Amino acid sequence: MKTMKVGIIGCGKISGIYMENCHRFEVLDLVAVADLDRNRAEEQAAAYNVPNVYTVDEILADPEIDLIINLTIPAVHADVCLRALEAGKHVYVEKPLAVTREEGQAVLETAKRKGLLVGCAPETFFGSGIQTALKVVEDGVIGKPVAATAFMMSRGHEHWHPDPEFYYAAGGGPMFDMGPYYLTALVQLLGPIKAIAGMTGKAMEQRTITSEKKRGQSIPVEIPTHVAGLLQFEQGAIGTLITSFDVFGGSVLPPIEVYGTHGTLQVPDPNTFGGPVRYRLLGDEEWTEVPLLPGYQENTRGIGVADMAYAVGSGRAHRASGELAYHVLEAMWAFHDSSDEQTFYKMDSTCQRPAALPENLPLYTLDQ
Repeated sequence: MKTMKVGIIGCGKISGIYMENCHRFEVLDLVAVADLDRNRAEEQAAAYNVPNVYTVDEILADPEIDLIINLTIPAVHADVCLRALEAGKHVYVEKPLAVTREEGQAVLETAKRKGLLVGCAPETFFGSGIQTALKVVEDGVIGKPVAATAFMMSRGHEHWHPDPEFYYAAGGGPMFDMGPYYLTALVQLLGPIKAIAGMTGKAMEQRTITSEKKRGQSIPVEIPTHVAGLLQFEQGAIGTLITSFDVFGGSVLPPIEVYGTHGTLQVPDPNTFGGPVRYRLLGDEEWTEVPLLPGYQENTRGIGVADMAYAVGSGRAHRASGELAYHVLEAMWAFHDSSDEQTFYKMDSTCQRPAALPENLPLYTLDQ
């Protein structure tokens, strides 16, 4: 097993869990961090025992670094990925892969030209919750999947996030913020998407920040904040997905349910790694809770990076792949395009359904 030297660009809120988990996978050696705010980079390096603090140019120029984890804001995801690839480094990026489909295609084409791998969050589908649900589907417990529903119902982030502006700017909104979790989980369970029909809306033109750092400041809402639609999967199932920042009184809708010819499967929140997983078959009066497969139930962001590092060494396909992330990116835009053009959107891309994780491996080991 070849250990890969890793550098992180972007030391914001999400970086801590990546740094923590990089230290847990023997295949990863986190050696450097970089951020436009050097003080923030130094604080994170000290907190997580990372030996080097670099500028972005320095981290990309270091010949010892094999792989870059790109945790920058979505608006520059593609630019940083392209720079890392051109520097000869594999790259793993926080979701989404890019803001536009054209940027996403450029990242994949550059990686192919350079003979490098691209990976992308979310990797929550590696968790025991989604993996257990996948086994229920693959074992045929609920019969042939014929439909699914998925709901992300929220009031938005201005009441808790210290810097919520980008959630309401281009590249933000509920679909681009949370849609990747739900769409990736649905593709893991049901396979790639064939066509989408969507409608979008916006509850208000301005939002007021109520979190402490910028309390009282007003945010212009530049994007749809309620996105709803239908998905047709290549294998025939029909899905319904709603992502919203316009739900101000709470919701009791389940995160994901899959409906089969023999019964119904309840899938846990795809923004988490754990459970519960339940099913109810035709004729049952009660739900049956499924024991979770051994594996990852706590926040293990960074596991997709480790999986990609194993793939570099073995030549196998990695699960949180650039192709999967691009398929999800196209799907997110499809909801908006379908709404704007009042027509069905036929997907141009497809992807491989990610392989299930091997069972009975020690934690933080992904291959035999």
